[in-house]
Amino acid sequence: MNMALDEAVSEGVRSGESPPTIRFFSWSPSCVTIGYHQSFVEEVNEEECAKRGFGVVRRVTGGGAVFHDRNGELTYSVIAPEELFPKDIIASYKVICGWIVDALGHLEVAGEFKPINDIIVGGKKISGNAQTRRGGILHQHGTILYDLDVATMFSVLRVTKEKISDKLIKSVEERVTSLKRACGATRGECYSALVKAFTNGKEFKFGEFTEKEFERARELAETKYSSREWNYLR
Repeated sequence: MNMALDEAVSEGVRSGESPPTIRFFSWSPSCVTIGYHQSFVEEVNEEECAKRGFGVVRRVTGGGAVFHDRNGELTYSVIAPEELFPKDIIASYKVICGWIVDALGHLEVAGEFKPINDIIVGGKKISGNAQTRRGGILHQHGTILYDLDVATMFSVLRVTKEKISDKLIKSVEERVTSLKRACGATRGECYSALVKAFTNGKEFKFGEFTEKEFERARELAETKYSSREWNYLR
């Protein structure tokens, strides 16, 4: 449904029926998303996901497989006419990722944009982002880690021939960090910081999905994003 809502809003923005939209959301249940060009079978431990009650869905954007922990991350999407952003992909990443860096600043956390599409804190990754442009619409979404559960992540993603081990988990924990480790802010405080940074200098209003957006999303969730044809595309 999260993927379907973004596509429904993209269609609305393209037709002029929906305004440029910033959305913050979480995942219930926790979920694995795989990049558009990835192989479902090679990237996902489907049996473990089913055992834990986690969802799995293919994204419209590229990039690698991501475990979306229900309680461990904050997720956003930005959907707008692409002329509102630089034509250069990295430059457009820098603009939107800059909003995340600003949000970290509100939490007194020093973040840095690392091309192509990551944000780091103290040399460790805290946010990954992906973007696609279709029909004149820019759609970028990404995650900001609030907490980190490496063991669960490795149990649902297919790790290369290395076995899940304390050494491997420690290796990842040395390269990735989270807001919970970087500051004492609650999830609510982190969300408020993101809203403040993403809306700074913009005319905006808080809103709900329109009936048309929501109905279109329900249709896409059932016919596309839940389908074997889409999720096993590769």
